[in-house]
Amino acid sequence: MRNIHLSFSSGPANLAGTLVTDEQAGPGPAVLLLSGSGPIDRDSNSEQLSIGVMEQVAGHLALHGLASFRYDKRGVGESGGDFMSSGLHDNIDDAAAAIETLRARADVDPERIIVVGHSEGAVIATELAAADPGLAGVVLLAGTATLGADLLRWQAVQVSASQARPVRLLSRVLRRDVVRTQCKRLEQIEESTGDTARIHRVEMNVKWLREFMAHDPAPSLESIRVPVLALTGSKDIQVDPDDVRRIGQLVPADCSARIVDGLTHLLRTEAGPPSLRAYDEQAKRPVDAGLLATVTRWARQRATQASSETTS
Repeated sequence: MRNIHLSFSSGPANLAGTLVTDEQAGPGPAVLLLSGSGPIDRDSNSEQLSIGVMEQVAGHLALHGLASFRYDKRGVGESGGDFMSSGLHDNIDDAAAAIETLRARADVDPERIIVVGHSEGAVIATELAAADPGLAGVVLLAGTATLGADLLRWQAVQVSASQARPVRLLSRVLRRDVVRTQCKRLEQIEESTGDTARIHRVEMNVKWLREFMAHDPAPSLESIRVPVLALTGSKDIQVDPDDVRRIGQLVPADCSARIVDGLTHLLRTEAGPPSLRAYDEQAKRPVDAGLLATVTRWARQRATQASSETTS
């Protein structure tokens, strides 16, 4: 397998990424990899935290002969455009453009493209699958079936509960309620009108937040006609693990949906209670080997089945 620099245009931006491919004679399957929210590069890294999810997924796929493509978000890494003015719908458009770029390549079978999304990437993958029955399948890692605004409120409750006891006690003394504070922030975001706004002295991409809060993935999940693999960790405090069961109920196509015991939102296992405070340490460890094996095995099976369906 070799790494090729691949760029494509979407709207006003030219986006850059890495295509991992082999020297095969004919067109083969390819996996589009979509990372989580925020100013994230092709490897799922940001300035605040490097988690390397899609870099490791791409590496595992390559070990088993599967090509993949991952790219930097707008305004991140080698990609042009402006992250702070990019909304959820822009990110969906970018991913759709990436699929068309892959379909136009001679070394990619356009009917054997699989999408793997993590967190926001899973939201985007859901929309792609609903709109594009020509995909061979989608993998939703920490995907959601909940209205965005409700999910952000659920997150606030989980994060508050995961705080260390001294921090919780201090918050009570100072009369700071994390959940109430987050709800006030969400109200300010809903009332905003521009691309960015200063919320509690922090400049935020409120365009993306407004679009995410208004986004309900349920109708799209009900429209999917391609095979789905949905996996969420039991210790995820950013996405409700129970949503994976609802995904399984909503998707009318072949869908394998399950909760992975002990897995966090970063797709690492954690022995202790789930907490954002553990993310720095988790990020130093590799993505769970069992998860990587499951995703790769499913992608290989789907690529093989899609090939059979095409020739039959």
